[in-house]
Amino acid sequence: MTDRIEMTEPDELTLDDLFERLERMPVPEGYKVEIVEGSVHTSPQRRTHWKIIRKVLRQLEGHLGEEAEIDSDVRIDFPGHLNGFAPDLVKIADGATPDSRGLFSPNDIELVVEVISRSTAANDYGPKLRTYASSGVPAYLIVDPYVGRSRLFTHPKDGDYGRDLTVDFGEEIDLSDTPVGLTLSTENFPRD
Repeated sequence: MTDRIEMTEPDELTLDDLFERLERMPVPEGYKVEIVEGSVHTSPQRRTHWKIIRKVLRQLEGHLGEEAEIDSDVRIDFPGHLNGFAPDLVKIADGATPDSRGLFSPNDIELVVEVISRSTAANDYGPKLRTYASSGVPAYLIVDPYVGRSRLFTHPKDGDYGRDLTVDFGEEIDLSDTPVGLTLSTENFPRD
């Protein structure tokens, strides 16, 4: 046994290789790890971050039922160069089944919610936005507790989103024309 990580040529690495290596590394408790365009990103889970995720989760479960397939910080492999994202919340389509590795397909996703961290905000508004759009994710919600605002991207087409709605905390987010079909309250979303 060795603690050393044997390096492979970057062209030969797969997401499974990278995540296997990450599992052997001492990632601090309470940190989320993702691979975005081949780069490893870690971000701490903050209390404000979790409170927002929990508020969204409760509303989704209240509308869709507790049996709805909703995951948090669970790996999903996306098209592009080494994209292994772990969205803060993801609603999976009813009846979808994971593959032999236990992973859902991007085609199974109905909604992604990301609560930004200062250190990874550029990913949420950049590579992840583009990847979710090009993968056809019907609704992508970015919640920003630093400015007290959310942005909802819907109607993906040709690698971009056709609609971009900005909503201040305290206002409702209308998801009624998406597969999740609800209006989300931001009334009590905390700020950082």
